[in-house]
Amino acid sequence: MLEKTGRLPRILLALLLLGAFPPAAEADEAAPVGRVQSFWLHLNSTPVTDDMIVTEARRRAHIVLNAWESDLLKKLKAANPKVKVYVYKDLSSTRSYACKRGKDDEHLPAGLGYCDTREKHPEWFLKGSNGKELVYSGYEGHWQMDVGNPEYRKAWVSNVVTDSKSTGFDGVFLDNVLYTCDAYHSGVCPAKYPDNASFQQAYKGMLAEIKAGFAAAGLLSVGNLTNARLQEGGWDAYGSYLDGAFDEWWLTFSSDRLLEDYPQGWRRQVAEIAVNEAIGKMTWVQPHFKAGDPQAFRYALASLFMTTSGHAAIAEIEKTDGYADPTPWHPEYDWNLGHPVGAYRAVANKVFRRDFTCGMALVNANPTGSRAVTVPLHRAYRDHEGRQVTSVSLPGTTGVLLRANCPAPPSVSLLPPEWTLPWP
Repeated sequence: MLEKTGRLPRILLALLLLGAFPPAAEADEAAPVGRVQSFWLHLNSTPVTDDMIVTEARRRAHIVLNAWESDLLKKLKAANPKVKVYVYKDLSSTRSYACKRGKDDEHLPAGLGYCDTREKHPEWFLKGSNGKELVYSGYEGHWQMDVGNPEYRKAWVSNVVTDSKSTGFDGVFLDNVLYTCDAYHSGVCPAKYPDNASFQQAYKGMLAEIKAGFAAAGLLSVGNLTNARLQEGGWDAYGSYLDGAFDEWWLTFSSDRLLEDYPQGWRRQVAEIAVNEAIGKMTWVQPHFKAGDPQAFRYALASLFMTTSGHAAIAEIEKTDGYADPTPWHPEYDWNLGHPVGAYRAVANKVFRRDFTCGMALVNANPTGSRAVTVPLHRAYRDHEGRQVTSVSLPGTTGVLLRANCPAPPSVSLLPPEWTLPWP
């Protein structure tokens, strides 16, 4: 990053030429950089125009479709062969509404068909201690399955791999990778898995089966690990079997409920990205807030930049399960902050900063309504409105990205002697 402020010291010139400082990132470079990715969960089967297909295929890194949307898959791939497209599959249930007149639909929202499983393997339906089969509360036609059964695991993986590969999907989005035994039926655990420890052990076995089967088939896996922040080591335990993980409720649960910093709050959700970045895995995060809410958006985005180096992706949502049209695209999504310069650090109590070669991210993770903290920047940056700033005042649960002029490094012969490197 160069700026006309005086002569370039010889030692900085030497370090630049020797590669001691990372160069400004190019838009298409393969190495992780300080730019954001975004995804699109198109799960409500709403109409999609040709213009929308072209636009979203080119700017989204990941898109999730239903199993019956093969035509849309082909159009997305035609618009951008590099976009990764995943098929939605519920890991934990089979759906009775996907069976009509005794015959399962050809393309399913789950791994196995309800009618076929009901007829051939009724023992795969999980039951409570009262002997009744478990269904998802609030979701009609969702019957919970026994992911701990070895034969169920094999059948699920075989069916999903066959369907996904024949259709042309790059991977599978695994919904409902659950942590608590009473998920979807509060206070009622399966008789076979009466506590969270046994329940989670069953899911680890299922994920191990998926890892082996998907790897052999060349399929990517991304699991919905929502509420991992409430489980000590839960993100790591499940994520180790996956290529990526999704946090459905990330940092902002609504415009008036933004998660501050505490052991199971901001720091643990930000750490989810750090864990995956360290081993080159994807993290998809979904903050919830009202459309056009700048505080919630920038708090979530700046928090993402605390630990991402290019593998994390973000897409906001306003209404729970509102998976229709693409989520809003923000100007900051087109920014490139260059390469990260170290880890994030505290600059005040629960106020954090991370520097990049072409900008920085700042977050105040104190509770909403707490007093503003002024952070001196020690040089000029530009904010999202294009204003030049040398300090930023951030109240609790707010954040901001800042940019600096960052042209590509010139060659030695063209390097003007009056340019210098203004490192923050």
